[in-house]
Amino acid sequence: MSLTDILSAEAIENGIKGCEAPGSFSYKNFFQLIGLTKKSPEEIKEVFRLLDDNNSGFIEESELKFFLQRFFPGARTLTENETKSFMSGSDGNSDGKIGADGK
Repeated sequence: MSLTDILSAEAIENGIKGCEAPGSFSYKNFFQLIGLTKKSPEEIKEVFRLLDDNNSGFIEESELKFFLQRFFPGARTLTENETKSFMSGSDGNSDGKIGADGK
């Protein structure tokens, strides 16, 4: 399965274009632009699984830097501030990693 089995290629492209400039990434805005906020819990978990680069069951901060590239290979990397903001807003239990349930 690939991300485009769940999300449209056009929506992914719009999401990437919406945060091309360094410092412009907002995970909430990105998730809305790509249509993830309208997906079922099962679809969201599948997207999470596809983004979990090392199949650990978690997305660690080191994986977040390359988050946009998981959606589109030519996308930029996230800045350190964007990565830290994403982690702090998504790591529900402050353990330095994001689980599929937001903890």
